[in-house]
Amino acid sequence: MTSPGPHAGRTLEALGLAVAPRDSPLSYPGIWPAESGLLDGDLWLPLSRHTFEDRVPVLAVGSNACPAQLRHKMREYEVSSPIPLVRTRVTGLDVGVSAHVSAMGYMSASPFRAPGHTRELFVTWLDRVQLAAMDASEGVTAPAGSFDRLPLPDAGFRVETDSGERVDGVHLYVNRRGVLHDGTGTPRPHPGERAVIGELLAASARLRELFGTTPEEFSERARGDLRLCAAGTRVLAQEGWTTVSGLEKDTEGRWTAAPDDGAPPSPSP
Repeated sequence: MTSPGPHAGRTLEALGLAVAPRDSPLSYPGIWPAESGLLDGDLWLPLSRHTFEDRVPVLAVGSNACPAQLRHKMREYEVSSPIPLVRTRVTGLDVGVSAHVSAMGYMSASPFRAPGHTRELFVTWLDRVQLAAMDASEGVTAPAGSFDRLPLPDAGFRVETDSGERVDGVHLYVNRRGVLHDGTGTPRPHPGERAVIGELLAASARLRELFGTTPEEFSERARGDLRLCAAGTRVLAQEGWTTVSGLEKDTEGRWTAAPDDGAPPSPSP
């Protein structure tokens, strides 16, 4: 009988962390780990420290905090180096619904300004190669991509690790089209994939014409259909459901609205 390896119980499968939203869209944002850890291939390992001076800290507000999703993305770009994920307390932000329909088959998350609000999120510490892969996966490098990577402003925001260390120089991905609002113009928090899709379909006959009447139909039709997703994204704006995230004014003009020229967006989560 073969003896179990030293990390037999630390695989994503063994820990219940193996499902990626890119494979199961309605599971978005995926299962987040309970504690900080190191993603090393198929393994989720303990961390001995929570800051890494030689890496870029990037806040994960959606599926980038799901180890299986990160594994999926890195494999797509043939990147195999380990990634530290550190649980943090973030003040000044909340997580909203991106104002675009993702060709991955879900409505992704994007941050918005929420003064004084604190919530737990993960920071991914990325080396140069990992950061380039992540930027590509988010559409940062594509003219019609959905996200920009921006530095989190110093004023009004704070990111701290579980051990109380402040994390400076944090970056985050902000949707170029803004986020959905709650009917009053205030950005709405992301309630979970089935809930948000169900609410959008119930409220818009035009979305039902494009994507069907259930979250399952929506996801199946959207997945991989760039032009359909672009049409759905335009409907979100035409219904008057989109607003700014409140982060744009801190980017010194780097944020621009996506062109409404009918071109399909790059597939980004």
